[in-house]
Amino acid sequence: MALTDPPARRGLLFVLSSPSGAGKSTIARKLLSADGHIKLSVSATTRPIRPGETDGVDYHFVDEAQFKKMATDGEFLEWAHVFGHRYGTPRAPVEASLAEGQDVLFDIDWQGAQQLYQQAGGDVVRVFILPPSMKELERRLHSRATDSDDVIAARMERAAAEIGHWDGYDYVLINKDVDACFEQVRDILAAERLRRSRQTGLIGFVRSLTKGT
Repeated sequence: MALTDPPARRGLLFVLSSPSGAGKSTIARKLLSADGHIKLSVSATTRPIRPGETDGVDYHFVDEAQFKKMATDGEFLEWAHVFGHRYGTPRAPVEASLAEGQDVLFDIDWQGAQQLYQQAGGDVVRVFILPPSMKELERRLHSRATDSDDVIAARMERAAAEIGHWDGYDYVLINKDVDACFEQVRDILAAERLRRSRQTGLIGFVRSLTKGT
């Protein structure tokens, strides 16, 4: 390894969570577009494939029996039963990405983040995104024009419960402006990539320095 080469590093699992409407999906899309060194985790699901979706790209589509077997065999880092369907993060591709120094992005809720942390510990970086106010959150949900008033009321009730888990995260951001919040997310990712514990090639690099090579 030449001294000009950056030391090898282990990848990280970058979690974004927020109540519906607080901006995590928008920020996730911006991050994937701006940073070629992070990729979105592709979940397995039992829900039917929708028009325009591609198996293996949007989700790994499996039937109920296959999903249950994968869960029993310990093939998921985390999984959940949501709105009548099962969703889970396959373990093998994530662990392979970590070993290759590839970062993986997760757009999941607090329960998924908790399970992921229990499984992967120090490889996980958890970021929770808060709305500037509940009034603004409700306004954003209405502005989507995709949900009925009853659905929005249910989302607001769930949001209050989700926000109560803010202290289970490493970083908590307030999304007053999506571009400013996105830059904060990028700063967190850049700093976490530089943690000494992730610099797997640092020992060899330092030894080469002390030997004057």
